[in-house]
Amino acid sequence: MFMELSLVGIFIGTMAGFFGIGGGMILVPVLLVMGFGIKDAIGISIIQMVFSSIFGSYLNHKKGSLIVGEGIFVGLGGFLGGFIGGKVTHLVSDNVLQTLFLGLLFFAMFRLYFSQNHSDESQTKTLNKGLLFFIGLIIGIFSITLGVGGSIILTPILVGMLHYPIKKAISAGLFFVVFSSVAGMVSRLSTGTIDFENGLVVAIASLIGVAFGIWLKEHVTSKNHKILLMLLYVFTTSMLIKKMWF
Repeated sequence: MFMELSLVGIFIGTMAGFFGIGGGMILVPVLLVMGFGIKDAIGISIIQMVFSSIFGSYLNHKKGSLIVGEGIFVGLGGFLGGFIGGKVTHLVSDNVLQTLFLGLLFFAMFRLYFSQNHSDESQTKTLNKGLLFFIGLIIGIFSITLGVGGSIILTPILVGMLHYPIKKAISAGLFFVVFSSVAGMVSRLSTGTIDFENGLVVAIASLIGVAFGIWLKEHVTSKNHKILLMLLYVFTTSMLIKKMWF
């Protein structure tokens, strides 16, 4: 199991760096297929997200693709939301969690598919800081309850509503995961519901993938990046549907 989890970690890390996701939207379904329960899978996912998001955001900042600015207010909301979400998970049934996760994936696909492509020079819109905090709060509660970092919701919002270029939105999405996942891990640890041993195996291995994924991100066009992100959502949704009904 150690080798399998290490390989999964490298793969998830690559996806996290390339797509700016925490990795939970892929990792949770993969762990379910491997035989883990939904709540154990969510716990492992949160640990992995802490490692990959911090390291990935550091690399994105060094490359100049991370806009911190308003992301701080969304992130602080996400931190509070992630802490609340970590407390809620054990109160919700497995079937409800999986159904919510499926709905989240469909929402992300819809928003991303109908979003326009913006160039790196596009003027991004601004929102009230209180509203940004509230958006982060809601995303944090919803995402950590499901074991995902939140960028799956935030990235389509940044691209479709605030005119962020896809690559900068992806970097901002991964930065948001730092706040939500750290809060989620602290909250989950206080309830004793995290598989730390397996989580660390996946998390440490994911760092290798994160570095490769961020390098790869710089070598594809924005249009192809969006297409690949859509394919990722379709693949993950298919895996979850197979687990739930077949």
